[in-house]
Amino acid sequence: MKLLQSSSWRVGVLLLTVLGNIGFLSSVRASLTSNLTVEIKGIRNQDGQVCLSLFAGAKGFPTRAGSAVRQQCLEITDTPQLVNFRNLESGSYAVAVLHDTNGDRQANRNVFGIPTEGFGFSRNPTIATGPPKFGKSVVVVAGSSTNIQIQLRYL
Repeated sequence: MKLLQSSSWRVGVLLLTVLGNIGFLSSVRASLTSNLTVEIKGIRNQDGQVCLSLFAGAKGFPTRAGSAVRQQCLEITDTPQLVNFRNLESGSYAVAVLHDTNGDRQANRNVFGIPTEGFGFSRNPTIATGPPKFGKSVVVVAGSSTNIQIQLRYL
């Protein structure tokens, strides 16, 4: 009888330990989310809004906002403007920014295809003949907080 009680007690302790570890791992996983703060510099004026698209992969970057994992458009209140993306899973991301001066949420271009509004990308890659590839703009987001600066360009 003592052996059966002892065995039941051990199973109970083991069960409590396993359940406790599952709860602990869930709380650790929840705390593994990160925040990305983007500081947008070089905004010419406070006309319109700034729109940011956050991409977790190359698909759609940087022109297809529908492929972004997060999007935000904000009125311009300060220069430089700070924008936060909260509760991101750790990983590689790229940010595209548009100074949408007319509020249409589109990157307007002239007849030659040259942007008529300010734009920028994470890591501020050199722009030659078109938008950068995802790999040139990728930022690793890990830990509690990652801060980046994006310098807007106007052509």
